[in-house]
Amino acid sequence: MKTYSAKKEDVDRRWYLIDAEGQILGRLASLIAMRLRGKHKPIYTPHVDTGDFIVVVNADKLVLTGKKWDKKVYYHHTGYMGGLKSITAKRLLEKRPEDLLFFAVKGMLPKNRLGRRLIKKLKIYAGPDHPHKAQQPEPLRT
Repeated sequence: MKTYSAKKEDVDRRWYLIDAEGQILGRLASLIAMRLRGKHKPIYTPHVDTGDFIVVVNADKLVLTGKKWDKKVYYHHTGYMGGLKSITAKRLLEKRPEDLLFFAVKGMLPKNRLGRRLIKKLKIYAGPDHPHKAQQPEPLRT
């Protein structure tokens, strides 16, 4: 018997809704990354996008354990000399709460063309409302 390789047409993509209120950042991010890649499906193929769409609400109510709110630092470079900028997790939650979960999930996905395509299927919102009601996302227990 030959090894099955999924094709784009074979994939049934579904929409899932996750409420991030009270969820631990890393544990939630790993669950989302697994769903985006499609590793929970029997037709999973590493080089094909077999994953689902994920809508996350209440991203501003995520939880970090220990002293990570003050100790965890995110860095980026402006491109200019001496342009290394840093921001703590607490400050990032105040300014852009969606980015906290986005960076965690993006770090768990492949660093290639497929990973860039997968991250586009993740929709994160700070509050309880989202504009994807027409897709009728199913609530996903975490």
